[in-house]
Amino acid sequence: MCFICDLKSAARSVPPTQAARPEKVWSARRAFLLAGSAAVLGAGTDALAQVEVGRSSAVRKLVPAAELEAAASQQYSQMMAEARQKGVLLPDHHPQLQRLRKTAQRLIPHSAPWNSRARGWQWEVNLINSDQINAFCMPGGKIAFYTGILDKLKLDHDEAAMIMGHEMAHALREHARERLAKTQATGMGLSVLSSLFGLGQLGDVAASLGTQLLALRFSREDESEADLVGLELAARAAYKPQASVSLWQKMAALNGSGGPSFLSTHPSGPNRIQELQANVHKVQGLYEAARRG
Repeated sequence: MCFICDLKSAARSVPPTQAARPEKVWSARRAFLLAGSAAVLGAGTDALAQVEVGRSSAVRKLVPAAELEAAASQQYSQMMAEARQKGVLLPDHHPQLQRLRKTAQRLIPHSAPWNSRARGWQWEVNLINSDQINAFCMPGGKIAFYTGILDKLKLDHDEAAMIMGHEMAHALREHARERLAKTQATGMGLSVLSSLFGLGQLGDVAASLGTQLLALRFSREDESEADLVGLELAARAAYKPQASVSLWQKMAALNGSGGPSFLSTHPSGPNRIQELQANVHKVQGLYEAARRG
């Protein structure tokens, strides 16, 4: 899925970069997190969606959201620690990371109507120096980009915002939670699953879920839904809706040129581009209003 990655092997192929001092990293990151949280808390929940997506599956409730978000946070922290140790976690003052965090701060206020839990998420954005064409947002708002997706696709600000909106949409629509619930229900049985979560062994459950996060794949329906919700999030944040189409046209041009990891779970066929093009006009008014505001 979006956060499938091979961090260790990718890091070996990238020359180490100078890591930021820990105290400065945490100071700047804390400021970013506080700003993002404040933006979410100030967001209204009465905005009507312009794109059409189905209702979330009730089966996701078999996996408690709080436990999954805790597991994702733990897994994310571990990944970032490994990246920092290898010298590939870019410092807070890096221009590309600063732009990504500004983009997140524009998108975050529009997340709550899609998931009320987003008000309490501790959003975080980091950038990993790697040739991988990849990006992800884990449950609970933990976002990471790889420099490869920015550089190799030569993304402008609007196109990068579309990727971020898409990844955020996966988290907001709880696609990972649904995938895990279906996997657990199939493999263990509903009674065993209920018993497991009834034990109160949060640490063991979180560790198990965190490991599974790295092996999930989203369905075609999940991907389509994330495209549309991400498109609307970006439009409300004053990013050009047409950038969603140009982004996937760039992705399509990469098809067959080595099989980037992002494309393995985000197929870039003509149907995807056509669906986005058909929905651009639905959010054009939101974009224009955001630009005026």
